Amino acid sequence: MFRPILLVVAACGLLLSTASAFADEPVPVRVERVGSAYQLIRGGKPFLIKGVGGETRLAELKACGGNSVRTWGVDNLDRVLAEAQKHGLTVAVGLWLGHERHGFDYNDADQVAEQLEKCRAAIEKYKDHPAVLLWGIGNEMEGYEAGDNAAIWSTINNIAAMAKRIDPDHPTMTVVAEIGGERVKNIHRLCPDIDFVGINSYGGAATIAQRYREAGGKKPYLLTEFGPAGSWEVSKTKWGAAIEPTSTEKAAAYRKTYEQSVLGSDGLCLGSYAFLWGQKQEATPTWFGLYLKSGERTEAVDTLQELWSGKAPANRCPRIESIELVGSGQVDPGQPIEVKLKASDPEKDPLKIRWVVQAEPAVASVGGDQQAEPSTFPEAVVKANDMGATVTAPKGGGNYRVFAYVSDSHGGAAVANVPFRVSGEEVVPEARKAKLPLVLYDEGSQLDTPYIPAGYMGNTKGVKMTLDHADQPHSGETCLKAEYRDSKDWAGVVWQHPAQDWGDQPGGFDWTGAKRLTFWARGEKGGESVSFELGLLRADKKFHDSASGKLADVMLTSEWKQYSIDLAGKDLSRIKTGFAWVHASQGRPIVFYLDDVVVE
Repeated sequence: MFRPILLVVAACGLLLSTASAFADEPVPVRVERVGSAYQLIRGGKPFLIKGVGGETRLAELKACGGNSVRTWGVDNLDRVLAEAQKHGLTVAVGLWLGHERHGFDYNDADQVAEQLEKCRAAIEKYKDHPAVLLWGIGNEMEGYEAGDNAAIWSTINNIAAMAKRIDPDHPTMTVVAEIGGERVKNIHRLCPDIDFVGINSYGGAATIAQRYREAGGKKPYLLTEFGPAGSWEVSKTKWGAAIEPTSTEKAAAYRKTYEQSVLGSDGLCLGSYAFLWGQKQEATPTWFGLYLKSGERTEAVDTLQELWSGKAPANRCPRIESIELVGSGQVDPGQPIEVKLKASDPEKDPLKIRWVVQAEPAVASVGGDQQAEPSTFPEAVVKANDMGATVTAPKGGGNYRVFAYVSDSHGGAAVANVPFRVSGEEVVPEARKAKLPLVLYDEGSQLDTPYIPAGYMGNTKGVKMTLDHADQPHSGETCLKAEYRDSKDWAGVVWQHPAQDWGDQPGGFDWTGAKRLTFWARGEKGGESVSFELGLLRADKKFHDSASGKLADVMLTSEWKQYSIDLAGKDLSRIKTGFAWVHASQGRPIVFYLDDVVVE
């Protein structure tokens, strides 16, 4: 429990409280209906969510008028809740649910039961924290197509019903990828214990209020992710490169969405979470982050502050009126390229412009999965000033961008870029350097690791993988459970980057400096024979692994044991298949467990 501290200052006759803004016990939250409108009631008072997706910069969020953060899972939740409590913020706690594209099977009763148990444990652990606002059950677990798998919606409702039994003081929502297909229909038909719908929307976010009602939406909703149009929604160049909006255009998109789909929802919207309160590489290093990698804020932060608090910041971010590449954008290696820029500052502050030439990502981003930041080419910028730059096209063929980063020396910035294409044979980009130690699997790693266990081999129908098995893990609360349920043939699973690629796409990471790959394993009964390896893609593939390693026919015991694959002296400059297990049938089904797979 969280206790307030009271200090009595006798000399002044004053009673001062250093307690946080919250009570020392759970704050009840409910959804209240007034006519056709809804509102969230927290601690007996109306509470419009003014939130962001992200777990950092909480002091800045509070100063801007925000009141909530959203998580996608419970990793680091103790820290997030403590920080939120410290700054008088609330937390929409995400309960991560498995995705079918990552191998989760909603028709597998064991996987579903173990996932339910993990959610139960999280709810019981955190339900009494005063910063908890609601339970967000899953995020885009229905996939990106029709959203018509009834087994998924049934699972969601079972978790929601359990949450209500354990914790009647906090409402439930589930989060979907837009509202197309059967999503709205199925939530209303199959999820009666979901109190409201979380909607992730970007290019179409400004019309959600209208489209949700047209789709039959009657439950209240939250915008759980919103921002500029995504890279999958914008216009493309002739060679297929997405044209990224400027930071100024993005700020206008945040404003339009908030005014039309939050404030203009006729009482159906309970608030929103802007994406992303921080920075990430997704399509580009600047597409979705409200902050730059340098730590500077963009104009969208100023816009959100004004929408939340009614007051614009004293010193506003720079603005970019336009950025333009002279010519067609399709050039030869070494050819000069001219870029024109129009930027200004609302307070006439002097501006500093930084120009960067950067390759396009080697691997397309899917569903927000982790993406390596591409290489930059400092030598390509040959001439630059406040109005533009001249850059030299890199020698390797392929797709690139010229970025203009505009700073005002008051913590504000603007950014824009233009794509261009260099003719000729594409040079395979160097793999991004991995930060060691590199975790391939441990507690919660499926949210963070770049390697995904998506490469199913052999008799794949006989394979079953459970990523969050809770029975006797080596460390933490869960481990990985692997099963081969056939008595003949063979099968295996590979951790890949990118997922489901067998050497046709660039990717992978540079492990140079690593000495070994270690992992812990045990058999259910002992005597299970399993091979473990890395670097499965040979030189006959266009994009192959630079090295390999293997422990063949390991005879597991029923007790946890650590194993190691030696990496010393190997060319680790590109590892695309980071780990794999392979089992040749012993004439019977087997079950074994893995935990703490780490490149050291």
